[in-house]
Amino acid sequence: MKRTVVVLTGAGISAESGIRTFRDTDGLWEGYNVMDVATPEAWRRNPALVQQFYNERRKQVLGANPNEAHIQLATLEKYFDVQIITQNIDDLHERAGSTNVTHLHGVITYAQSDLNSSLIYPIIGDEIQMGSLCELGSQLRPHVVWFGENVPMIEQAAAICSKADFFILIGTSLAVYPAAGLIDFVPVNVPKYIVDKKIPAVDHYRHVVKIESAATEGVKEVAQQLISHV
Repeated sequence: MKRTVVVLTGAGISAESGIRTFRDTDGLWEGYNVMDVATPEAWRRNPALVQQFYNERRKQVLGANPNEAHIQLATLEKYFDVQIITQNIDDLHERAGSTNVTHLHGVITYAQSDLNSSLIYPIIGDEIQMGSLCELGSQLRPHVVWFGENVPMIEQAAAICSKADFFILIGTSLAVYPAAGLIDFVPVNVPKYIVDKKIPAVDHYRHVVKIESAATEGVKEVAQQLISHV
């Protein structure tokens, strides 16, 4: 029976594929104030602007390719039950070949009903048009979790973390909750590999291996170490 590797990924892994993701240092995302494009209030205030913003981000995602870190994680499925939990809204893990991906913040290549968030639809092409409606007659919006909205997959993600035999944290500062709290559900004695150019504060956790590097290099190193346990 394969042992379980749980991977939590953040913006750092997608950045190496050229996807510029929101960072909370200045409150801007691609030159936009996040409060103007990434909140339910923004959607109610100016839905056309929000739709345009995510249409542009979607084109950027569709034009990007998985990098070596994504591919290495997919390759690990030969040896382990790999469960990826991602904070990113792109689909690069899936395109790299990973088969078990939990998206905490939605997937930009899907649309959802403005009236019922459980009604989710694949987007044909790269845009959601204003006037495109769900089966209930409500406007379609991006399938993303905005600031101030609940994270519906967080309980499932916590349950996955609780069953980890190995845990890998890649490209996230552990600053955005509730995702940042998932590491606390990982069993105390489980090895925890932290891959980032700037290692977050993890010294209070046990069995931590720090790899201070870009995701593409760091994941390769972790993969080699894990495969040696097989």
